[in-house]
Amino acid sequence: MNKQTLVAQIKSKKSFLCVGLDPDITKIPNHLLGSEDPIFEFNKAIIDATHEYCVSYKPNMAFYEAQGLEGWKSLDKTINYLNEKYPNHFTIADAKRGDIGNTSAMYAKAFLEKMKFDSITVAPYMGSDSVKPFLTVANKWVIVLALTSNEGALDFQFIKGDDHKQLFEHVLETSKNWGSDENMMYVVGATKAESLTDIRKIVPNHFLLVPGVGAQGGSLQEVCKYGFTKDCGLLINASRSILYASSGTDFAEKAAEEAKNMQQEMKGIMKQLNFS
Repeated sequence: MNKQTLVAQIKSKKSFLCVGLDPDITKIPNHLLGSEDPIFEFNKAIIDATHEYCVSYKPNMAFYEAQGLEGWKSLDKTINYLNEKYPNHFTIADAKRGDIGNTSAMYAKAFLEKMKFDSITVAPYMGSDSVKPFLTVANKWVIVLALTSNEGALDFQFIKGDDHKQLFEHVLETSKNWGSDENMMYVVGATKAESLTDIRKIVPNHFLLVPGVGAQGGSLQEVCKYGFTKDCGLLINASRSILYASSGTDFAEKAAEEAKNMQQEMKGIMKQLNFS
């Protein structure tokens, strides 16, 4: 999916919602646990219930890897289901990979070519040669970790150098030259919305994948106030608040209600900003 197609989907659905598919086996409704593949059945129900309210899905690899081989099978079925039934949705492999060049090339092959995700999250700590192999795959996106929403972000990401620039700013300034706003995005946590003004000075046109709205307490209004661009430029991820809106047999229905509520708020913001 290219940038123009993604923007067209956002305008059509009046939504820039990304649903995180993080199926915790301890939280999946009990009535699914007896099925052959509870994780896939859970994902499938969530996808079918929420697809009209979102433009993207983001499976987090940890929740599949934790189940061993069966988890990988669930992931494979999930991405195949998305690609076959809902091909207009932007898919993100939330893998946070990043290693020496030949290893990154294999990660790129696994997630972008073999499993056919549209994009993958990567950690830039090892520098350009750990990220560029992902950028060599045609018509795919790399989503670079820049500023995260967890408490530990304070350990490194805000450290200032002699030039008074913070580490996350150096990450943005350096990495933006590895690709372009047509094949690179950045992860910026919603709980760091006050930093979006500075971030937009560095990467004014890149899409930002923004976790932290919902269960983590980030403000959608604040994120849009400082981060919205002429192309929207935002994918707002919500996982727990949608997936676990109910633990009963009505879990998919409640997930749809939560997704619709977010979509309606986004629709209102887009109207306020004259984005259509």
